[in-house]
Amino acid sequence: MYTKKIFTARQMAWWTRFETLLFIAIITVCVAAYYFLDLAWIKIPWTPLALIGTAVAFVIGFQNNSAYGRIWEARKIWGGIVNTSRTFGMFLQDMITNEHTETPVSEEQLRAEVKTITYRHIAWMTALRHAMRMPKPWETTSGHKTNREWNIRPPEMDSTLEEDLKPYISQSDFDDAMSKNNKPTALLYQQSHHLKKLKEQGIIWEFSFLELEAVLQELFTLQGKSERIKNFPYPRQFATLNHFFMWVFVLLLPLALVPQFAEIGHELKDNYPLVGDLFVWFTIPFYVIVAWVFHTMERIGRTGENPFEGTANDVPISTIARGIEIDLRQNLGESNEEIPEQFPVKLHTQF
Repeated sequence: MYTKKIFTARQMAWWTRFETLLFIAIITVCVAAYYFLDLAWIKIPWTPLALIGTAVAFVIGFQNNSAYGRIWEARKIWGGIVNTSRTFGMFLQDMITNEHTETPVSEEQLRAEVKTITYRHIAWMTALRHAMRMPKPWETTSGHKTNREWNIRPPEMDSTLEEDLKPYISQSDFDDAMSKNNKPTALLYQQSHHLKKLKEQGIIWEFSFLELEAVLQELFTLQGKSERIKNFPYPRQFATLNHFFMWVFVLLLPLALVPQFAEIGHELKDNYPLVGDLFVWFTIPFYVIVAWVFHTMERIGRTGENPFEGTANDVPISTIARGIEIDLRQNLGESNEEIPEQFPVKLHTQF
């Protein structure tokens, strides 16, 4: 996944500490029951457990590959939005001219038209990133205890779409966009209508109009691809069953691991009585390591399933959109005091 979050070993241990404590509790109870209550008859052979573990490992690997594919596709889509937005800004400044007008307009009016369309494009990106941050029933990673305690929140959760849109578009455009279910689509329709009006006035040459419409078509395509990832989750039958299979393996593992360590302890008793008697307790660290690896890999896959959810592991669409806005407004000649700053990085994480 694309992120600026740098997971050190300490952060990873802290991220998974609740599950680690649960694993310690599970195996401690099992070893204590085996050691103090003489429950040596509760055991299963390694063969079925090895088969289950192999199957779980394959499914986890498939989930992680699929999750990475969704993240990488999302990053490519928003990379395309970056490139297309820069192209659009360049076209607007060079194609909105008096070259083909019968009645030339002032340079100030031309610059105003360029600014209006550029600002509406920024509004489109703003509406799109808000749409991508809308919670879905299958997006549950952001509600995890560790995410809540780290207070990892994208900026869209601290502001409304209405507040973020108003600085960029007129009241009539705002009212029209807010009356539609799909706000980004409404803004692109407004762009097309505006370009058509300028073409009819001769401010945009017909060939230039076709080029600009092609850019809008590409923006529609990129928006649709982004919406597809947002609205179609990683198949629940894979995600849910994989989670259950992992826990089946983790809960059955002590029934094979504890007797194995106890058997090794019996073999050591002749030469090392104390070590042999207590050797079964060495099951605890080995079990915790194995269970932690399986669970952490499965959790990593879950955190990457929804690349727009707004967690530390997602595509930083807010930062990308704000970066495009800064580029476009600087190229309009605005000063740094007029342009909003980039969203801050928190815990080495871009949003």
